[in-house]
Amino acid sequence: MSDLTYLEAIVVGVFQGVTELFPVSSLGHSVLVPALVGGRWAHDLNVSAPESPYLAFIVGLHVATAAALLIFFWRDWLRIISGFISSLRYRRIRTSGERLAWLLIVGTIPVGVSGLLLEHLFRTTLGRPIPAAAFLIANGVVLYLGEWLRRRADAVTSLGASLGAALGPPATTGVDGPGSARDVGAAADARLARMSLGRATLIGSAQILALLPGISRSGVTMVAGLLRGLSHEDAARFSFLLATPVILAAGALKIPDLTGPLGTGIQGQVLAGSIASFVSAYLAVRFLTRYFETRTLTPFAVYCLLFGTASLLWLVAH
Repeated sequence: MSDLTYLEAIVVGVFQGVTELFPVSSLGHSVLVPALVGGRWAHDLNVSAPESPYLAFIVGLHVATAAALLIFFWRDWLRIISGFISSLRYRRIRTSGERLAWLLIVGTIPVGVSGLLLEHLFRTTLGRPIPAAAFLIANGVVLYLGEWLRRRADAVTSLGASLGAALGPPATTGVDGPGSARDVGAAADARLARMSLGRATLIGSAQILALLPGISRSGVTMVAGLLRGLSHEDAARFSFLLATPVILAAGALKIPDLTGPLGTGIQGQVLAGSIASFVSAYLAVRFLTRYFETRTLTPFAVYCLLFGTASLLWLVAH
């Protein structure tokens, strides 16, 4: 690991920040890209090696990614933390902030326990290029099927609404005027807080699949949210809020590795990679929160299917 170059560190940092939030799997790309580049990259950046220092490096970059999420959603986290404190203080779960805090806690527990038990097994057994390419294809299938099932559900809902309108007067709905980012965020958090604990647990549990290299954490949680009735915008928001403590905890657990023997001689590279990861993650979440206001997961599904298939064919042929 002492041979890790600044170029490798920065490229890995950029990939980590973008692919952790885009529904295309950061771990899958961390395995596939070095293997496809080959040469020194394949040697230096081998995630499946025993006690892999590269894995400690990329997971350590999670701290920078989580920091970007915390800064972008700082108003939401103030509401959530305040809600958690008031819930404990007054022994209640009544306000939107209080409910959302507990929904995130309950939704995070399954992946936290599973990560501690299964991460090493999945990484050493499946953290190789060919399985990663296969799981990336599976990720594309999951994203596409999620969108297809959601469209079917929307079509049924739309048909029911049309029949209702034909049989009676149309319902009136209030139209909100333009509001500040704070108002929009508070309204979104209030909608999320109306979820049941069971629904939040189910959506959060989907993150367990992201322990497999090639399966996207944000992708599977968004699909789970869509199938449980959330809009694309709210599913993405809940996915990012759910991911923040998980990403931060995963990175924090690897920091001791990077400050020990595994990190000898690469402190500068770690800093460069972390800065690249922070900047790319912040730009990614800013883009995606706007993108999912009107767009879907389908382009990411197509990308995963094409890149995964091309990678698999290349790796098998070579």
